[in-house]
Amino acid sequence: MTHPLVTQIIELAKPVAEELELEIVGIVFHTNQRPPVLRVDIRNPQKDTGLDDCERMSRALENSLDATEIIPDAYVLEVSSPGISRQIETDREFISFKGFPIIISTSPPYEGKQDWIGKLVRRDETKIYLNQKGRIVGIPRSQVTRVQLDEGI
Repeated sequence: MTHPLVTQIIELAKPVAEELELEIVGIVFHTNQRPPVLRVDIRNPQKDTGLDDCERMSRALENSLDATEIIPDAYVLEVSSPGISRQIETDREFISFKGFPIIISTSPPYEGKQDWIGKLVRRDETKIYLNQKGRIVGIPRSQVTRVQLDEGI
């Protein structure tokens, strides 16, 4: 069950993240610990999220939280990245994420579409294949600009 303060914290944290050119991926408030732990996962959409991104967000968010006093008692703030990169690039990643939902972005658009959503089947020398509700689509690698996990965020 989501803690009732999480909605207010998200409203406060989103503009802080946007100002730092970051995105909020998730927020969880663990009140079963003493002191409670507020965990904020962030992502840098321009590059892999680094420790410096987490530190910048931690300082900025801590100042905003302290100023608004949304959390009246002592707490621990943890800012981190969600773990794996959402982008799939290496042969190993294409093998590891077979069957996972993905988004393939193309430029120029392929068959009139710029974004293709489906489950990863495989890639070969010329195409990346995805399954769209039982239909296999092969998209030319020469037109693919990005392949990323579709995490529904």
